[in-house]
Amino acid sequence: MTSGDKLFGRLLGRSSVQALNPPARIPDAGLHLHLDHQGHVVQVSNALRQQLAQHPTGDTRPLLRDMLHAGSALSIEGIPADWQRHSLDLDFHGADGNVLHSRGWVEPEGEGWLLRLLDISDLLTGRESARQREQSHQLACQMSEQLRVCSLTRLPQVFNEHLNSLAQRWRIPCVALALLDQQDQGWVVYSQYNAHDAPQLWQPGQRLGTSLDSLNGNTPLGLNVIQGLREHPRLHGLFADVDGFLVPYRDSQGVAAWLLCGLYQGQPGVSDRDWLNLTAALAAPLLDRLREQRHHQQLERLEALQGLLGTGWWELLPGCDEIHLAPQLMRSLSMEDAPNKQLLGDWLELIHPSDRQELNSRFQDLQNLGKPLLSNVRLQRQDTHQNPIWYRVQGQVLGAGDNRRWIGFMLDVSDVKNQQLQAAAAHARLDNLIASSPAVIYVQRYVNGALHPTFFSDSLLPLLGWTLAECIHVTAVEWIHPQDRDTYFERTRTLLREGSVRSRYRMRDKQGHYHWLLDEAKLLRDDLGLPVEAVGLWLDVTEATLAAQHVKESEERYRILVEDSPAMICRYRPDLTLTFGNTPLANYLECTPEQLAGVNLGQWLSDEQRSAFVKRISQLSPEFPVSTAEINLQLPGREHAWWVWSDRGVFDEQGQLQEIQAVGRDNTEVRRSQQQLTQSAKMATLGEMATGLAHEINQPLNVMRMAIANVLKRLSNGDVQEDYLTDKLQRIDAQVQRAARVVDHMRVFGRRSEVEQQPFDPAQAVEGTVSLLGEGLRGKGVDLRITAADFSVQVKGHADQLEQVLINLVVNARDALLGKREKNRDFQPWIALHCEHDSRHMRIWVEDNAGGIDARLLERIFEPFFTTKPIGVGTGLGLSVSYGIVQNMGGWLSVANGEQGARFCVELPVVGEG
Repeated sequence: MTSGDKLFGRLLGRSSVQALNPPARIPDAGLHLHLDHQGHVVQVSNALRQQLAQHPTGDTRPLLRDMLHAGSALSIEGIPADWQRHSLDLDFHGADGNVLHSRGWVEPEGEGWLLRLLDISDLLTGRESARQREQSHQLACQMSEQLRVCSLTRLPQVFNEHLNSLAQRWRIPCVALALLDQQDQGWVVYSQYNAHDAPQLWQPGQRLGTSLDSLNGNTPLGLNVIQGLREHPRLHGLFADVDGFLVPYRDSQGVAAWLLCGLYQGQPGVSDRDWLNLTAALAAPLLDRLREQRHHQQLERLEALQGLLGTGWWELLPGCDEIHLAPQLMRSLSMEDAPNKQLLGDWLELIHPSDRQELNSRFQDLQNLGKPLLSNVRLQRQDTHQNPIWYRVQGQVLGAGDNRRWIGFMLDVSDVKNQQLQAAAAHARLDNLIASSPAVIYVQRYVNGALHPTFFSDSLLPLLGWTLAECIHVTAVEWIHPQDRDTYFERTRTLLREGSVRSRYRMRDKQGHYHWLLDEAKLLRDDLGLPVEAVGLWLDVTEATLAAQHVKESEERYRILVEDSPAMICRYRPDLTLTFGNTPLANYLECTPEQLAGVNLGQWLSDEQRSAFVKRISQLSPEFPVSTAEINLQLPGREHAWWVWSDRGVFDEQGQLQEIQAVGRDNTEVRRSQQQLTQSAKMATLGEMATGLAHEINQPLNVMRMAIANVLKRLSNGDVQEDYLTDKLQRIDAQVQRAARVVDHMRVFGRRSEVEQQPFDPAQAVEGTVSLLGEGLRGKGVDLRITAADFSVQVKGHADQLEQVLINLVVNARDALLGKREKNRDFQPWIALHCEHDSRHMRIWVEDNAGGIDARLLERIFEPFFTTKPIGVGTGLGLSVSYGIVQNMGGWLSVANGEQGARFCVELPVVGEG
């Protein structure tokens, strides 16, 4: 082959050029072009002549390259003599706008050349189809392989990537894959791809309904293009009236997936088979993986369900006396370390002895006779006091002959079985209770618009003397008192209309006496709402009814008694609004009894008193309806009034507080006397402390006197320094403040206490006691041991009164200690004071080493005017007043002898800081 031949081959677009010998004579088929030596077309002949768009006419002789398609025209260079012995692939402009693909050669003919051409369109189309099929097959294999090997978590992402690749490869603007939902109730879009310039036809998760079920699913169905839309009008909405087609995927269960292609303009060379293969490559692995995922999820759910139910499967192994147990069942039976396969006899040892023989017999019937196994058995437990563990054992035979298998399951039914046993016991107790109940339980059957008695409890006989047989043959109306029959008829109408009723009427017993019965009944209906029967009870309330009548008759006498009573009597609602007040109460409040109705009792109470009052009222109950307390009223223009107030709650049938009846007594004078006694005792205490307080004040005065004397001496000698004067003046100032604190505390301690109690820190009283008595005790040689409290709590009362109590206890201890030291000069006296508390109470202990109190006097120690001191030394009121102070604060003052002396304990309830 010459270099010229190679160049010509490259111009023709071929990588290699093969020299061809002129073929043998072929039939005159195809296309014949007669050319001159310059390549002009002189004549066109043969069968394909009519398919050319351009023909030589007359003197018009077009060049061959002018009749060719653009691609072929660029490949033809030179003259016909250069083309000889070469195969030519030429594309002509067709008559209908198509392209005519041809292949041929040139040969000399007379004074010109003859170009013989054959139509190779079918050959090229087949080659392109083969290439497309090969590409489709490769793409399908790649997609299928990647979908089968990817993880389940990445499966949606990988599938979406392949769907995008498919859409871009075949230029499909909108594509989606629809699958049947898990309930097979319709088609759902699993994944979709949408080109950026195309409308969105579908969305992931979109439900398509059952419209696709109307298609046969055998071949792709084009819409509009092949009249699919007209054949299936239900698909208009599915494709939003645009062109497209659907491709089904069919497996052993039928059509399992649809590939939806929207706005598709077509791609040459892609057959229906190619679309089916591509759809199968996408859908088959996806469905397998999804079914695999659902299978794993079902196994996980099954294992979790077995764990929750305490169940699992078992299988008797053929040819040996062994049983195979599920792992979950092994865990439920606490046999994790044992092998799954066990001898049947060993496994039966787990069963309670009373159920073991029966279960073994049923296993034998299952193996030998094929009889289904169903039994409830208990497990053997070490602790016999616990509820038994019940299992339902069930099994059956599968297969026949040598392929027989004996399988079943065990289910934990302990809760159900124990509940059944408890229900049976409760039912027996209920039967016994009904039989011995003072109430009569009855059942009336609804027949033809009337209620007829069908059952009465055994308590009917002792109550009314009638038997069940006697009651069934008569109507209850015959026993009703004539004056109460209208009430009974209304009771029946209300029961049938509203479904429940409560009424009271008189009924005659067998001896002719009438009893007042409280009738409570409920109507039972069927699923259609029609009456079936009425269940109710009769309760004999004769005594209560007669008592109520007696109370009603005595109501007037009661009212007269209330009005004439010297006590203050009233009634009020839970919100403290008065509904009634007698004349003494109205006189005390300077108004008339009529003006009391509607007045709120809380307007005369402080906020704290009102809060405590409401709290106390809220604690009343039908079991404990009475409460007594002392309340403080702030009456306009008058001093504080103290009442001893007693309340009784009135409750309805449901136990709800409806009203409170109260009786009050004026305790103001007694209260004032107690306050005066407390104040007198306080002043007496100050008098007893006078010597110690004088020492407490003289001590700083002596210090100041000595400092002034030293300063004056320095001034007379002329030896005065500024630092020296400053130090002396600061010492004098400190002593002045010390004396002032003592005087201020004496003034505060000597005041009258506030009217109402307030929350305070008991540490204040301890500190006040130490400040008043500490120096005096040390001056007398008494060691005061204070244990500092490491906590802060609140108690309710008066800080100065608690301080008065502690001062009384410390002073009494001091006097006892000093008396003992007069007899024994080597005696070392001490007084200990420390605090402790828990969640409800705090305690202050005052202890000494004076030897204690005579056991015969301990019971009288808190009596008024009782004292062990000489006449004229003590009043005998200190401990009595202290006891009353602590008691008014809600606490308790007690005494006992310790190892070395008396131990007094002040115990007070702890309150919140608010």
